[in-house]
Amino acid sequence: MVQIQLTNAADRDIEEILDFGIDRFGVEQALRYIDGLKLHLDRLIEHPMRYPTMDHIRPGYRRSVFGVHSIYFRAEPDLVLVVRVLRSQSPGPALVEGETS
Repeated sequence: MVQIQLTNAADRDIEEILDFGIDRFGVEQALRYIDGLKLHLDRLIEHPMRYPTMDHIRPGYRRSVFGVHSIYFRAEPDLVLVVRVLRSQSPGPALVEGETS
């Protein structure tokens, strides 16, 4: 069975998305978005290879989009590793940071 794992950087990204959402849109809307994001992450494990590769940014990475966020991940036979959940920042430097944290 395929599992999903988030790097520390991806965990922080989700916390920051929640904090921003609460400040900007209120608790209820922010929690709804995070719940949808978590459901989307759970669904990544069903067909991770259907998402486009991002080899031009980082070899072996793929990207899925939820709302205004891009989810960068690596798919292995028994693991989907979510490296970062980003909005509009340049993914190259952020993905390098995500690998080390």
